[in-house]
Order: sequence, then C-alpha cells, then structure tokens
Amino acid sequence: MIKNALIHEDCGRRRFLDTMFAAAVVGIAAQAGVELAVPEKLTAETNMSPAAALHELLAGNRRFAANQLTSTWHNLAVLREKTVDKQEPFAAVLACADSRVPVELIFDQTIGHIFVTRVAGNIVTPEMIASLEYGVAVLGVKVLVVLGHSGCGAVKAAMKAEPVPGQISTLYPHLRQAVDRSDGNLDKAIKANTKIQAELLRTSSPVIGEAVKGRDLKVESAVYDLGSGEVALT
Repeated sequence: MIKNALIHEDCGRRRFLDTMFAAAVVGIAAQAGVELAVPEKLTAETNMSPAAALHELLAGNRRFAANQLTSTWHNLAVLREKTVDKQEPFAAVLACADSRVPVELIFDQTIGHIFVTRVAGNIVTPEMIASLEYGVAVLGVKVLVVLGHSGCGAVKAAMKAEPVPGQISTLYPHLRQAVDRSDGNLDKAIKANTKIQAELLRTSSPVIGEAVKGRDLKVESAVYDLGSGEVALT
C-alpha cells in the first residue's frame, strides 16, 4: 500500500510538473508571437463527437506541419500507467505501411490516442476491416481516416503492373480501380484510392456502416504530403 501511495504521489507530481512546463513553453511562445495549442488531457476521450475528433486530428497535423508539436510534452511514464489495463483512442487510421508516414507523429498524438492499422497502399482487406471494426465497436473511436500519401510506392507499382518478386503483386487488384480512374496520373490515383477504400469501409462492414448511419462515426479519406507534412481531406 505504501509503495502504491508513493507511485501515485510521484505520478501526481509529474503531472503537475508537466502542466507547469507546458504553461511555461506557451508563455514563451506567446511572447514570440507564436500560438500553440496545449493538450488538456493525458488520455484520449471517446466521448467527443465525430466532428470534434476529426477536428483534433487536423489541428494536430497543423501543429506537426508547423513544427509545433505538443504531444512530446506528455509524460510517457504516466501515459503507460494509464493505458496498461485499457485503451480509449478517439480516432482510427488505415494508413500505408510506408516508413515515412508515422501516423501518431503527423497528427501530434501520443500513446493511446489513435488506433492504427497499416498495410501497403492503405487498402481494405478482411483483416483490416476486422481490426477497424474492433476499433469502432469495442473501443468506440469517433473518426476513421483512410490515409494515403504522396509518392506511394504501392500505387506506383500497381500503375506499372510489372513483374515483381514474391507476393507484392497481390496488392494490385485492390488498387486497380484507382489506377483506372487516374488517367495515368500518380497523384490522382493516390487520391482516388483513399476515396475508394473509405467507401469500401462504409459499405463492406455492417459494423462501420451502422455507426456512420447512427452518426456515431465519421469515415474520411485524406492524403499526407511527404514534403510539406500536411494532411488534406480528399
């Protein structure tokens, strides 16, 4: 009991120090004419509305693109402690496996905030649907974003449709519809793919579809620009 009391006292002290540090940073930023948004909670909230959840993701991306991250202010030890027994992410993201697309980072979020699934080409497969259904039905995420990115190698390969080693070509059929709509333009194909995959989630999954109909969930599509760091809805 004494050990637990000391742990909780230490966590409380760390929370206080984190808050004071954040306030100091914001004060310095204000003097420099820079506006920063301070994260109010250490854990994600699933009781926010779908619109608010989407707004938080996009606001986080604006902070990331402006090199004004706030997620780094969180005490990771406290976050780990609070998420050992449960998770309450407010958003889910179906992203490409590309190493240049660190989902939590580009949305300025941290441990427990985003339920992330990743596969080359950010395509919808039975496994992706099952994972995202868990995020919706069990974890209660409020927004689900299919996130493509500029220069996507999977989409580029599907457009070329050249022989490739192993099972890489199994991605091609999932991307065929986007390629057909692209007129040979990679950016157009990437954008089309995000829309197609998002619609597949709405229509292929009763769990996701019902949540959208009940206005408990928003399903959106977006593209992340590798150069600017900005995410744009498609």
